[in-house]
Amino acid sequence: MQVLWLLLFLFNFCVLFSTWQSLEANALSYDYTATVECLRSPFKPQYGGGIIVNPELNYGLTGWTTFGAPKVQHRELNGNKFIVAHGRNQSYDSVSQNVYLRKNRHYTFSAWIQLSQGSGHVTAIFKTTSGFKYAGAVIAESKCWSMLKGGFTTDESGPVDLYFEAKTPVDVWVDSVSLQPFTEKQWKSHQDQSTEEARKAKVRIQAVDKQGNPLPNATISIKQNRPGFPFGCAINKNILSNTAYQNWFTSNPFTVTTFENEMKWYSNEPSRGHVDYSVADAMLKFAQQHSIEVRGHNVFWDDPRYQPSWLNSLSPSEIYKAAKSRVYSIMSRYKEQVIAWDIVNENLHFNLLESKIGPSASSIFYCLAHAIDRKSTMFMNEFNTIEDNRDPLSSPARYLQMLRVIKSFPCNRNLHMGIGLESHFDVPNLPYMRASIDTLAAANLPIWLTEVDVQSSPNQARYLEQILREAYSHPKVSGIVIWAAWDPKGCYRMCLTDNNFRNLPTGDVVESLLHEWGAMKPLLGTTDADGFFEISLFHGDYHVQIIDHSTTLSSSSMFPQSLKVAPNHASESTLLLQLT
Repeated sequence: MQVLWLLLFLFNFCVLFSTWQSLEANALSYDYTATVECLRSPFKPQYGGGIIVNPELNYGLTGWTTFGAPKVQHRELNGNKFIVAHGRNQSYDSVSQNVYLRKNRHYTFSAWIQLSQGSGHVTAIFKTTSGFKYAGAVIAESKCWSMLKGGFTTDESGPVDLYFEAKTPVDVWVDSVSLQPFTEKQWKSHQDQSTEEARKAKVRIQAVDKQGNPLPNATISIKQNRPGFPFGCAINKNILSNTAYQNWFTSNPFTVTTFENEMKWYSNEPSRGHVDYSVADAMLKFAQQHSIEVRGHNVFWDDPRYQPSWLNSLSPSEIYKAAKSRVYSIMSRYKEQVIAWDIVNENLHFNLLESKIGPSASSIFYCLAHAIDRKSTMFMNEFNTIEDNRDPLSSPARYLQMLRVIKSFPCNRNLHMGIGLESHFDVPNLPYMRASIDTLAAANLPIWLTEVDVQSSPNQARYLEQILREAYSHPKVSGIVIWAAWDPKGCYRMCLTDNNFRNLPTGDVVESLLHEWGAMKPLLGTTDADGFFEISLFHGDYHVQIIDHSTTLSSSSMFPQSLKVAPNHASESTLLLQLT
């Protein structure tokens, strides 16, 4: 056994050494794979296990030990080998492995977990010399394997102990463990590669003259009219009376917005039965005049602190009657005028409606909402799902569990749901953020970051850029809204401008990224000998123009005059531009 362990150690050392050498030269591709299904057998470990020794448990307990005081056993079932921690008296009693982490590395982690009975949260934790790093959690079950995916960034080098926390006294089964490090440069290369693949398409243009002959050495001018990726910023009622605010907002290429408070129940019905939508109506008109789409936020907020004051005095039956009236009132008014609805806001952290009406309250109101507006996407909007891996209430696993509860309600089978991630960050944990989106994406629903902001700090702008790049580059993110509605007394947590609407560092970040992602000055190119010009463009609507020597054709005399670059754009097709 000692000989086997030594051989295995030497093998892993050689593999890790060669891996580090290759990683320094070439970035290892990131594995976006995740599943929310509970499977009979686990997948192979990602990255071959990375720096984990004996990741598939094919070599008994080699590389593995105990954390706390459990009993550990190597087992085999249906040809699959795994490790079990049993006889557990403390939540931290677990299997464990000691690994060495390097400072300033992004680590992506995954493991497959099963419980001996029931179901419950299992959390992967790394104990360091200075504290604990939470990698992620999953709601594991008995009789099948669940994938836990997460990650963290290191701020110190040294040995750490990996272990798993779970309720007692159930046995915890572990298999297919992976811990893969990436440098900052490698992480950025993942973003660049994914952005190129998910947000851009190759376009081929041929310029011809009036007779259809190719135009060599002609200049092609391409200007983006409207970005294809929904990106915007929240607004509030101050925009209705402040021309400078209006000018700043409309000068940015925002294509979507959310009203900060003006569609919330306490704003629309300050006294029972007296409904006032005048402010929301005016804001919606402003957005429509500037071709900016609106997210409906929100029908209900499950936090008891943010309710119409009169609601607290009602009986449960009266609350249900008032809530039902609220659904019909706001959704009938704005039906098909908004692109999405946050039906029940923050119903993982709070449960006002459930406590008053019953455990199926959220499901019932999604059902009522869908009956009124069948075209808009109905979102669950929640915080800390991608921001904080220490919050078990809104972990990706818990979020998906609630989604399944709502979708399984009889009248919600055909409900078009979306995943709303508020994204109120302090210090971003990019590996956990990416892994959490991977997990949520396995549900095959639209994913939006709906209220992006960063706590004030000297690094606020840098953190904002990191978050926006991470979100934009993820292939499964469908839209982003910044939570920075301007107020002369100060924004909620983050402003983009000062009170004279001059950009703050955060505003510079947003403006710079929007320009980088296509909202920029015209792109110029020259056709080849056969009149062809090829370019990779961000998804969006474009104005294309031929400039042939000294003759510039205006858009009115050019055909075609526009180009739509979408995710399904056929790169092999050719756009023909002909002088008229």
